[in-house]
Amino acid sequence: MKSVLRPLLVLFAVLTVLTGVVYPLVVTLAAQALFPAQANGSLETVNGVVVGSSLIGQSNNDPRYFWSRPSAVNTMLGSSPESLGSSGGSNQGATSAILAQAVEERAVAFRVAHNLPADAVVPQDMLFASASGLDPHISPESARLQIERVAEARGLTADQVTALVEQFTEGPQLGLLGQPRVNVLLLNLALDKLQ
Repeated sequence: MKSVLRPLLVLFAVLTVLTGVVYPLVVTLAAQALFPAQANGSLETVNGVVVGSSLIGQSNNDPRYFWSRPSAVNTMLGSSPESLGSSGGSNQGATSAILAQAVEERAVAFRVAHNLPADAVVPQDMLFASASGLDPHISPESARLQIERVAEARGLTADQVTALVEQFTEGPQLGLLGQPRVNVLLLNLALDKLQ
């Protein structure tokens, strides 16, 4: 019995050290050496203070800033963006009356906030929360619909704000994966720098 048990325990200990200590340590050190900003969460700072991550969406309703996608997590938990500690979807299906009501309310609120006609089409990303509820991007169409509101609230011209939106519009990854998108946090930080 000892002849079988001892090699098993030794192998278990060696594999535990290799896969539980050595490998994570090597990967962490390599990430810190090669990609330090990404390895530390792609944090954005202003005057030495962390204001967010370019990988995590932040909800706000300040008219001076571009608005992100709705967050199912914030809605479900009734939490503020600052207290967001998890991600998740609403888990409501396409036939859900609750989802339909939430989408209609978001559409009406978006149209009112942006002085759009009652029959104006609101981009889907401003109506539906992302799967994680933390998507940092919106579509260029959603950003363009917000230009007039942001420009007026900041006392800027629409051309100035449009130029920033175009500057921060990212194409599909590798030219073919995904859709064009705008990182809301980076765009809002650029707006603050402009003033």
